[in-house]
Amino acid sequence: MTPVPRAIVTGAGGFIGHHLVAALKADGYWVRGLDLKYPEFGTTAADEFELLDLRRWEQCETALRDARGAEVYNLAANMGGIGYIEHHKAVIMHDNVLINTHVLEAARLQGVARYLYTSSACVYPLYRQQSPDVTPLREEDAYPADPEDGYGWEKLFSERQCRHYWEDHGLDTRVVRFHNIFGPLGTYDGGREKSPAAICRKVALADAGGTVEVWGDGSQTRSYCYVDDAVEGMRRLIRSDHRDPINVGQERLISINELVDLVASIAGKRVERTHVSGAQGVRGRTSDNTRVRQVLGWEPSVSLEQGLRQTYDWIAAQLAARVAAAPAPSRAPAGAPLR
Repeated sequence: MTPVPRAIVTGAGGFIGHHLVAALKADGYWVRGLDLKYPEFGTTAADEFELLDLRRWEQCETALRDARGAEVYNLAANMGGIGYIEHHKAVIMHDNVLINTHVLEAARLQGVARYLYTSSACVYPLYRQQSPDVTPLREEDAYPADPEDGYGWEKLFSERQCRHYWEDHGLDTRVVRFHNIFGPLGTYDGGREKSPAAICRKVALADAGGTVEVWGDGSQTRSYCYVDDAVEGMRRLIRSDHRDPINVGQERLISINELVDLVASIAGKRVERTHVSGAQGVRGRTSDNTRVRQVLGWEPSVSLEQGLRQTYDWIAAQLAARVAAAPAPSRAPAGAPLR
């Protein structure tokens, strides 16, 4: 009898981790999910789901018990959108360096089969991202290093840890650099949401002909990758023999102003953009997919329009459900004095 493949997913209560667990289960895996919280939307498909704090070594040992021969996907991180990561650098670096160091060492001690670390396009140097018309970022462009302050530095450091654990200990590591992953089941308000979710929320709440706030002048550019492609990229990468960091993202560049207009078109609304002060990040960032095509014979394929349609419809439905569930305002009985 063929043994059932096993996977351990940290950050399984988060957006990408939730989707990854479901995909692994669909592939016939036994899955243990780990996080500080359960998924915010829907129930997990994991066979086991444990609430553990991976910043604590003892809890990390518990998390990776009996992991010999398993695949480990380390997605756990303290993170959020640009507004969050620009204003919480100390806690982000503290938490994420501890998580990544502990999970990597526990994976080594347990003798896992393969270990995949989810890094970010935030590792790329700021000096390469100063124009909205940015040159697509190749994997080798990460050095000489000048990553995004805080979050980008801890991601780059953890990439190097993975490299040295392979070189010094033989731990079979993989590193994926995500470029702006979005889709349903992700945070869409509260301050940690990414720009596609925030814009979908703002457009959904706006009246026809109303206004949508945009941080900065809106000419800053990004590329956006749908979550199903992110999950597929991880699955293909961990099955490959490629150990150097690799981009998983789209090459299509779009400005924030254009993104607002595209979401409004999907919603069937006409809205006006109002520009306000706020965190903007780099002026331009997009992925060069040459290496992922060469190494994996694949690249993300879900179009921005397809992904945004799925995301907008889901967020709009969530907002409508909130309104429907809200208690009706109290009304004074007829003839009661007004106070």
